[in-house]
Amino acid sequence: MTAKKRGVFIVLEGGEGSGKSTQTAMLADAVANLGRTPLTTREPGGSPRAEEIRKVILGDESAGLDAHTEALLFAAARADHAHQTILPALGRGDVVISDRYIDSSVAYQGVGRGLGVAQIQAMSDWATQGLVPDLTVVLDIQPEVGLARASDANRLEAEPLDFHRQVRQAFLDIAETDPQRYHVVPADRSPHEVHSDLWTCAAAVVAS
Repeated sequence: MTAKKRGVFIVLEGGEGSGKSTQTAMLADAVANLGRTPLTTREPGGSPRAEEIRKVILGDESAGLDAHTEALLFAAARADHAHQTILPALGRGDVVISDRYIDSSVAYQGVGRGLGVAQIQAMSDWATQGLVPDLTVVLDIQPEVGLARASDANRLEAEPLDFHRQVRQAFLDIAETDPQRYHVVPADRSPHEVHSDLWTCAAAVVAS
């Protein structure tokens, strides 16, 4: 009997319009072609309750939401997502591919909102009981370019350009903390060019 392969957790991060949704789908196809079972998901969301919280966080009716409340809602959605979706899939041996995870909260709320990197990281670690991705790929793009091609309009996209510049730099700073787990891929190219670089990073992790 062939031993079941362990689950793998891959996260795609990046600013608005960096192509995370497209690359998530393309990565899932590549994973399936290797004979592994992909599970694609997203944050905020990824489980029924977390999707309901997503509507609250990103909806126009939440304009002016206090930054602390926003961060707590993200953490609540992430806790449900981790325990209801990600962990069970990893237990089955699936390859979980998530469009955003903890680093988005660190970048957007910790840096962009000024709530503090350490505070947001600690809250997210507690919410997920320390669940860390095997690989995180940062799809890097200039905010001016990303915002121009973003298609999923929400109130975070409407933040000033300087906010998005801070978020971009935060992702790059995070990636520098652990070069073995993080890979930065330039995203201002064709989807196939981006996927080629992304797959170079991910193939060995998926095949493990």
